[in-house]
Amino acid sequence: MVHILGTTNSIFNQFIAEIRDENIQKDSMRFRRNLERMGEIIAYEISKTLNYEVREITTPLGIANVHQIKEQPVIATILRAGLPLHQGMINYFDKADNAFISAYRKHHKDGTFDVKVEYLACPDLNNRVVILCDPMLASGASIVLTYKALMQRGKPLHTHIVSVIASVEGLDYARKHLPENVTLWCGAVDDELTAQSYIVPGLGDAGDLAYGTKL
Repeated sequence: MVHILGTTNSIFNQFIAEIRDENIQKDSMRFRRNLERMGEIIAYEISKTLNYEVREITTPLGIANVHQIKEQPVIATILRAGLPLHQGMINYFDKADNAFISAYRKHHKDGTFDVKVEYLACPDLNNRVVILCDPMLASGASIVLTYKALMQRGKPLHTHIVSVIASVEGLDYARKHLPENVTLWCGAVDDELTAQSYIVPGLGDAGDLAYGTKL
């Protein structure tokens, strides 16, 4: 299942506009904050899909029965670009366990590249709900490889993959290579993907915009 939040008019679209805007992008703090706010909004939407149970809460005047999340999810993030989105998630799921994955593109002289996973810090995922964050879903190869790496730490009950901007090609690839118990959440979907797997119009390199350029 794929949810595209930008197809419905809301303040979410204002944040998408700002992270795309090349003038606003010059303020890295604002870029990070907008990713964080989008993470919060998507976290709220995902929270509607979780399992709840009734718990008694003691107030100064009596007892209130309140529906609360039965078990907190595991928030997983691809370093480094996913960190602001991750922060938005844990602002809402503040008792969640966390996982961090280092994945990168290894480019070759012929213009092709492979995706490598170097580092994974993760709790046991068996029968847990996992939320995997990465701002850009370009070719889809990174997110599928990362998902497979996470599966070495257990079999989740369900996995939610969160991206702010995706490509049509990347979504198609993800659908073909991920199982049915995965839900995709996107802010916007762009039609074009370059030969170097950059989304057009996209927004550029999310990691560089959030944290500065790298070698």
